[in-house]
Amino acid sequence: MDKQHQIIEMFDTIAKDYDKANHILSLGIDILWRTDACKRAFKLIQTPKIDCILDVACGTGDMMIQWQKQAQKHHIHIDSLIGADPSVKMLELAKHKVKNAQFITTEATNLAKIPDSSVDIVSITYGLRNVLDYPMALSEFSRVLKHGGLLVVLDFFKKQSPTLLDKCVGFYTKKMLPLIGGLISKNYQAYAYLPESMECFISPQDLTTHFQKVGIKPHTIKGYSANISHLVLGVKS
Repeated sequence: MDKQHQIIEMFDTIAKDYDKANHILSLGIDILWRTDACKRAFKLIQTPKIDCILDVACGTGDMMIQWQKQAQKHHIHIDSLIGADPSVKMLELAKHKVKNAQFITTEATNLAKIPDSSVDIVSITYGLRNVLDYPMALSEFSRVLKHGGLLVVLDFFKKQSPTLLDKCVGFYTKKMLPLIGGLISKNYQAYAYLPESMECFISPQDLTTHFQKVGIKPHTIKGYSANISHLVLGVKS
């Protein structure tokens, strides 16, 4: 089994405890990060009607729920909301949580079921660093986005020049997070993977360079909660 499929299998294993562990480990502030990302996207796209939002690596559907909630608050109608994820177990949970949505089982690097230039917003939250061939995924996102469509990436990124605060946060993610997540999910290795995946990923600034290579113009880099998490938002040009 290759490494990418090992990662997918890991998420299948922890799916039933995934939401509980995430909200405990982040003290619930991950919901605020998702909410702000949706608000910024809707403010930028400036339309009362959206044909399609595609949430890639949707997991159990937390970001899809925020798209629906924020659309309702901003009086925006979404014709089609699609969640895509390679983890069957994650999608089973998402289907119970998210109503009025469609789901497809697929990897971020293969969105063949989505037509060219058919999506207004592509989002991927805390999933891009789990895609080993993320340049291929970005190419697929660009392909399915309409001209002027938005790419919304929320994730934990590698620190270019770690501050003292970054190092304190790093201690928590490397030492405490695996212990707490392991106790909740009974899978220590899965939560030890998180800090490892951050170290192997890129910075938000480097991601914008990859955006440009696939025809997506960087628009926003926003750090949350002392830069624990970042939003990187781009527009297909």
